[in-house]
Order: sequence, then structure tokens, then C-alpha cells
Amino acid sequence: MTSSSTSNSPCAACKFLRRKCLPGCIFAPYFPPEEPQKFVNVHKIFGASNVSKLLNEIMPHQREDAVNSLAYEAEARMKDPVYGCVGAISVLQRQVMRLQKELDATNADLMRFTNNDMPNSSFSMFPGQYGARIGQGAFDHNSGFFLPYASQWNNNHSGCSSEEGGDGTI
Repeated sequence: MTSSSTSNSPCAACKFLRRKCLPGCIFAPYFPPEEPQKFVNVHKIFGASNVSKLLNEIMPHQREDAVNSLAYEAEARMKDPVYGCVGAISVLQRQVMRLQKELDATNADLMRFTNNDMPNSSFSMFPGQYGARIGQGAFDHNSGFFLPYASQWNNNHSGCSSEEGGDGTI
């Protein structure tokens, strides 16, 4: 009984549009009755007529992808009416760039720490690679390492040991 009641149930599009869902309904395969919000969002952003025209113009094997794209864009437009999914893409691209810079800095630190054990090692062996980071850090006279960031714990510029206060004062 349950399967016959769901098979006679109109698709989400026909139910929303308050019309009879015919056997050849273009919306039925892509907007099932269990997902009414999917069609509501798509209808609000694109309109039922435009979606119907689009689905009729593209090949049947491409329709599911097209509907999923429309549903994703419609949901993104509901959340951000100005930028839609482009805003989400931009945020993700900025995050990727930030993480790439962080990865590059970590790799540079790893290379620097690996090469720090070499006799007379200097950063001039790697032209341009570390220059921007050297000016931003501090040399720790206690360990002999260049630390890539300055803080109250590693800015001991006077060569005093950590027992002497760490800030150059005795």
C-alpha cells in the first residue's frame, strides 16, 4: 500500500504549482515529493517555466546534473542573494591560497632547519626563497636558530642567555 500511495503522489514541482502530475512530467524524475524545498528554491530563483524550458532543451542524460546545479545555485542564492555560489567559491579559493602560503612557509622552514646543520650554512644559498621571512623573524642566540616569528620569548637580540631575562636585561 505504501508504494502505491507514493507512486500516485505528485512530484514536488506539481504539488507546489498545484497541478496534476502527468506521467510524462518533466519535473517528476528530478524533484521527488520527498524533497519539496529543492523545487521551492529553484522555482523562487529561476522560475518553473525557465527550468522546464531548460530541461526540454538539454539531453536527457544531462538533466540530472543540470537540476543538481540549479538546486545548488538556488540554495546558494537563498543564503547570499548577491553572490550566490560565486561567493562560496571565492571564500574557498582564498582559503586554498592561504593554506598554500602556509604550506610553502612550512616547507621553507623545514628546508631551513634541515640545512641549518650544514657548516657555514647561510640563507644566501636559496636566493629569494627566504628573504621575506628573514626580516620578520628573530635569531635565537641560545639555540643558534633563526625563528620565523618574533615574540617576547625569542627576541633576545643582545645574546644574553634565557636565565638573564630573555629580553636583554640582567
